[in-house]
Amino acid sequence: MAKTELTQEQATEVVKKKQLHGNAAATVGADAKPGDNSRFLRFALESWDLPPIDISDPVQVRDRIGMYFKHCEENDRKPQIVGMCNWLGISRETLNVWRNGEYRKDTHSDIVKKACSLIEEQWADYMTNGKINPASGIFLAKNWFGYRDTTDVVVTPQNPLDDLDAKEARKRLTESIPDSEDE
Repeated sequence: MAKTELTQEQATEVVKKKQLHGNAAATVGADAKPGDNSRFLRFALESWDLPPIDISDPVQVRDRIGMYFKHCEENDRKPQIVGMCNWLGISRETLNVWRNGEYRKDTHSDIVKKACSLIEEQWADYMTNGKINPASGIFLAKNWFGYRDTTDVVVTPQNPLDDLDAKEARKRLTESIPDSEDE
């Protein structure tokens, strides 16, 4: 087998990868480029100083969600449930209560369902086009959109007496019962 010589740069890259391998904490940001964290933080902070809206007003809620989507488009960012919540000034729990129709069903539920469906559609596009890590995509599917892994178990009862006629089955059953005198 022929030996392959590595350049110093290639060798350094191999060492870096080996150091990261097996260390989940280190691999979390393995693909991050300098400046990514600042850019992500600046994007998230856009919601920090937004003036509050009257969250009981469905028009204001719809308009703020639209602003969030527009902001994502202008900044070439993937919309997220938590980002949308931050722009609305509510928690994910409140959003889920609205989405499930447990509160403000007549005014907010349809708006929130539509917004979440748009985010879900984008998520599906990312997944089917390889634009998101599969493990992350599965996590988001389960936590944001209610997807779940299921296993169907089919139980088929098997009765060995089914093949026997009633007379033969009765005979076998009676023979299997011990006489009280035998005890």
